[in-house]
Amino acid sequence: KKSENPMRQLRIEKLVINICVGESGDKLIRAGKVLDQLTDQKGVHGKARLTVRTFNIRRNEEISVYTTVRGKKARDILETALKVKEFELKEGNFSETGCFGFGIEEHIDLGIKYDPQIGIYGMDIYCQLTRPGYRVCRRKQQNGRIGTNHRVTKEQAIKWFQDEFDGVVIKKKE
Repeated sequence: KKSENPMRQLRIEKLVINICVGESGDKLIRAGKVLDQLTDQKGVHGKARLTVRTFNIRRNEEISVYTTVRGKKARDILETALKVKEFELKEGNFSETGCFGFGIEEHIDLGIKYDPQIGIYGMDIYCQLTRPGYRVCRRKQQNGRIGTNHRVTKEQAIKWFQDEFDGVVIKKKE
């Protein structure tokens, strides 16, 4: 009954792909090229929030490049990334708000051809799930609140992942 309502269907709101190299300069530009090859979008540079002396990172230094993908392209990239993970995620990968994320060690696993000038980069992929009507709390004028029944929970996100991709969620050992 509740699942038949089209407003209750879960969908991918956005997919954020982040490559953190830990330093600015040539390495960061090459990571941006990898992101451009994967998403056909130009990446945005992320800055360090605080200084970490042991890693030689200064505050406000550009250390990462990320991009947000939406729509059909987001689903395609998520599917290829989950193939690399063999459609297996840990229960800890899912947040209480119905989002999930995971990491990939090598970008060449996603089907991008290896280029010796660029090298190999790992990346973090984070997916936000929402229902139709989520914009009500995000819009500028007349914004409202999303009711508790309309919010996406961890269990609903896990069920969506299992149904949509035939995924396996590995439970924590107690």
